[in-house]
Formats: sequence, structure tokens, C-alpha cells
Amino acid sequence: METFLGIELSTWWFAIVGAVFTGYSILDGFDLGAGAIHLLFKKEESRRIALNAIGPVWGGNEVWLVIGGGALFAGFPDVYATIFSSFYIPFMLFLVLLILRAISIEFRSKEPMLWWRKLWDIQYSVSSSLIGFLLGVVLGNLIIGLPINEHFEYTGTFLQLLNPYALLTGATTLSLFAMHGSIYLVMKTEKRLYTKLSLMVQDTSRVFVVFYMLLTIVTLVYYPHMANTIKRYPFLIAVPVVTVFNTINTRRLLESGKYLVGFFSSALTVALLLITFAMNLYPNIVRSTINPLYSLTVHNAASSPRSLTIMLIIAAIGVPIIALYTGYVFWTFKGKVKLEENSY
Repeated sequence: METFLGIELSTWWFAIVGAVFTGYSILDGFDLGAGAIHLLFKKEESRRIALNAIGPVWGGNEVWLVIGGGALFAGFPDVYATIFSSFYIPFMLFLVLLILRAISIEFRSKEPMLWWRKLWDIQYSVSSSLIGFLLGVVLGNLIIGLPINEHFEYTGTFLQLLNPYALLTGATTLSLFAMHGSIYLVMKTEKRLYTKLSLMVQDTSRVFVVFYMLLTIVTLVYYPHMANTIKRYPFLIAVPVVTVFNTINTRRLLESGKYLVGFFSSALTVALLLITFAMNLYPNIVRSTINPLYSLTVHNAASSPRSLTIMLIIAAIGVPIIALYTGYVFWTFKGKVKLEENSY
């Protein structure tokens, strides 16, 4: 396998795919979290402000999901095929929920009737919550491993995907997004809604810490293979240790009212958790529970070296451009939300 800077091209592409999905989790994560807590706002004005806080950015944030899917298909086509066939029902549900969420945001303000707006509020909140939850369910099943045969085909059932560990991972992911989203909203609001969100931030962060601790304990007890990489390279223990201290620091920042720094600390928590997941999964991408030889790895599932080289160049040019554009959008719409005639 060809290398770049002493690292295999397939490993570089594994890191790129992981980085893109991490970017999506950070960016669309606060959108989904804001939606998950949307029904906790009782006043019409509060709900409008919350929607307009994410209004200019939610569509652009979802672009990172499209890029991630494309990068996975380009770099690891067998993994793409296996994952999408294994999670066919969850992914179809995920797609429907993405559509319903988008419709809810755009349709809510089109009519003034109270029942109309409540209908779309409920749909927006439920779809956002289920999207975050399903992402966690997929992640939990990748940690456990899937019953993949020698043809890289999923041999299990849909109900097997809804196992207790995957459901716990889904709940943890949703709680993380809820914390992340509430921090974003508190930065975009003022007056009474700001005060309400300041209290909500404390609650969501406490819930996340509880789920995070529970998930960590269950993972170490029942799925010790997720610590194999750290056992081989003990210095990597620094990643989960930093994650724990960063989570504690996030709570400290939120209690001190330092929400901007707290938001970046929350984003770092998302990134560190996914880095911990990726480094302990590596070199596997989809681990087979039938036979380790049937697992899809960065070595047996990667595209040809020539393809990886060309795509690495494209990614090196394209991803920074998209990142700069994303930053420009956030800079353009910085500051507190002000409702106008054309607002959601």
C-alpha cells in the first residue's frame, strides 16, 4: 500500500472520513439538539427565536453529511455498501426524518393558525430527536460489531440493531446534542429566554454527564475490545483522559456563564468522543461478530491506491474551502437573534 508522509493512504482516508463526520456531528449536532428541546419553549416568540437561531445555518450544516457519505463511498466502497444495506431501515427512516425536519422549519411560519404551528413544532422536535438518537444507534452497533459473513453481507435482523447497548448509545448521543444545542441557543438569545436557557443548559449538561458515565462503564465491562488500541499503545490513554477533563471543564464553564468558550468545549467533547471511537475501532471499520476475518478494515475495503491518491488531493483542496465557507456563514449571522417580518 502506498504511503504519504509515512502513513498509508487508506489510513489517511479513514482519518478524512472521520474528520468530515465529526464536522457534521459538531455542526448539525447543535441544530438537532436545538430541535430536541424545542417543545420546552412554551411561548410563540421563544419558539420563533429558537428556530431563527439555526435558520441561516442548518441547511449548510447538513452538507457535511452529504460530503461524509460521498467520502465513505469513494474511499471505502465495500464499507459503504455493507453499512447501508445493514442499516437500510434506520437509514431510510433517517432520510424521512431529515425531510420532515426541513419541511417543519420551512412550513411553520406559512400560516398563522395556532394548530398549524403546533403541528410543525411537534414534527420538528420529534424528527430532530429521532435523528440524533438514530445516529447514536448506528454508532453503538458499530462498536458492538455486526454479523457480517464472508461476502460482507449483513445476516442479522432489524430488531438486532435495537439492542440495549445501541439504545443507550442513542440516548447518550441525543443528550450530548441537547447540551450542545442549548449552549448554542443561549448564545443567540437575550432577556427572559436567555435566562430560561441558562437554566436549561445546566440541566442538559447534567443529563449528558450521567449518560456519558453510564455508557463508559458499560462499554468497558461488556465491550473491552474498544480498549485494545490503548492497551497496545498506552500513550493513547491521553485521549479519553482529556475527554473526561474537557467534559468537567465544559460543566465549569457553563456554571460560570462562559457560554462561547463552553460551546467550543462542547464541540471538542464531540470530537474527542468520536476520536476515541475511531482509534479503538481502527484498523476495523465494520467489525464482524461472526468471524474477525470477515471484518471490513482500512486495508481490505479501501479503493485502489491511485483512486485514494487522486481523492486525497481533491479532499485537500475541497474540504478547507467548505470549512471556510461554513465559517463565513457563521460570521455573517453572528450575534443575537432579532425577529423581523421575514423571519421563520
